[in-house]
Amino acid sequence: MTGFALFPAIDLRDGRCVRLLQGDYDREVRYDADPVEVALSFEAAGAPWIHVVDLDAARSGTAANHDVIAAIAGAVSVPVQSGGGVRTVEAANALYGVGVARCVVGTAAVEDPSVVDRLAALGHRVAVGLDVRGDEVAIRGWEQGSGKSIFDLLPRFADVGADAVIVTQIHNDGMGHGPDLDGLSRVLAATDIDVIASGGVGSLEHITALSDVDVAGRTLAGVIVGKAIHDGVISIDDAVAAAVRDGEVV
Repeated sequence: MTGFALFPAIDLRDGRCVRLLQGDYDREVRYDADPVEVALSFEAAGAPWIHVVDLDAARSGTAANHDVIAAIAGAVSVPVQSGGGVRTVEAANALYGVGVARCVVGTAAVEDPSVVDRLAALGHRVAVGLDVRGDEVAIRGWEQGSGKSIFDLLPRFADVGADAVIVTQIHNDGMGHGPDLDGLSRVLAATDIDVIASGGVGSLEHITALSDVDVAGRTLAGVIVGKAIHDGVISIDDAVAAAVRDGEVV
């Protein structure tokens, strides 16, 4: 991946658009908008990707919003990146089969990292999702700690063919107080894989700050933004415009 890409997010629970504050299923914000219509609005604004998460599956390990994800992938022409409960090659193949361009593997990346290896070896696009509290990676819908640091896990995915690592700082997620710039800089310094930031974006300035992160010439590959767009704190059009590096949205 080159440049800096905006990934507007659609989090699904019971078939509807929601956001969780700091990953807490008891602190849910539910939106009335139809997920497919939201995805189409993101595409119309010029978003180069759409990021979709099955929150029910992230918690249970069983696909629960497959039909909605399929409808989104079928409705838009931009690539869809999807995760949540992708713990086997079969689960990933079910998403690829309905048009998802790239799957995000989170819990399995910790518990069975060969899933990432096998998907990449099959020629699929795959991202590693490492969701952290501080440095510790959380698993199973963020409800359990893994006991492992992100910096212990990152070397395992060097040279296996993963497109990117997506790093979500759970303490910041859904709060809008700003991303974990220091933590993301440390991740950039620790891996050669493209790094996509997630968690904490609440303003256009936050997007710009992420696009400006530079560690020895390495920059972030993009940012996932959800609640700030759904709440109308920033518009999707402005978010797309802010995710610009060298005059080009990628």
